[in-house]
Amino acid sequence: MIKPRQAVPALEVATLGGGTWNLAEQSPENFTMVVFYRGLHCPICGRYLRDLDRKIDEFAKRGVEVIMISTDGEERARQAKETWELENVTVGYGLDLEAARTWGLYVSSGIGKSSVGVEEPALFNEPGTFMVRPDATLYFGTVQTMPFARPNFGEILQAVDFVLAKNYPARGEA
Repeated sequence: MIKPRQAVPALEVATLGGGTWNLAEQSPENFTMVVFYRGLHCPICGRYLRDLDRKIDEFAKRGVEVIMISTDGEERARQAKETWELENVTVGYGLDLEAARTWGLYVSSGIGKSSVGVEEPALFNEPGTFMVRPDATLYFGTVQTMPFARPNFGEILQAVDFVLAKNYPARGEA
């Protein structure tokens, strides 16, 4: 388990639009928010990430850089971006399952087509959201075993405001 105030695992993925995104190369003013999502087959991910996409400018104003990542390959990631009408968020793809596990994400086996008629991959990561300090230590992290009950991005924005105003320390390190 990754603990707050400790270094997070290495993370490098390809991104839509070309190039590679590497957490170690990020230099946010305050945080990098890494949002792991289940993949194209997940309609809840679509609604959730559309909300994130609409709030990217608000995160940027607070010095928070954002990326969304899944184990989907390039074509499925591109389909997700288009289907979900994402315009602003950086989309990473091809997350290795071992990397997902290193981040503490749960991994599920596909069970056929989802409610939107898209085949689930044989194996894929379940959701997780992590706020990483510029020094690559964990500030906040949450993981789910299911697609439901994820942190609300509006509430995360409010939390970032509080954290920055009060210089609130990371919690859960003991």
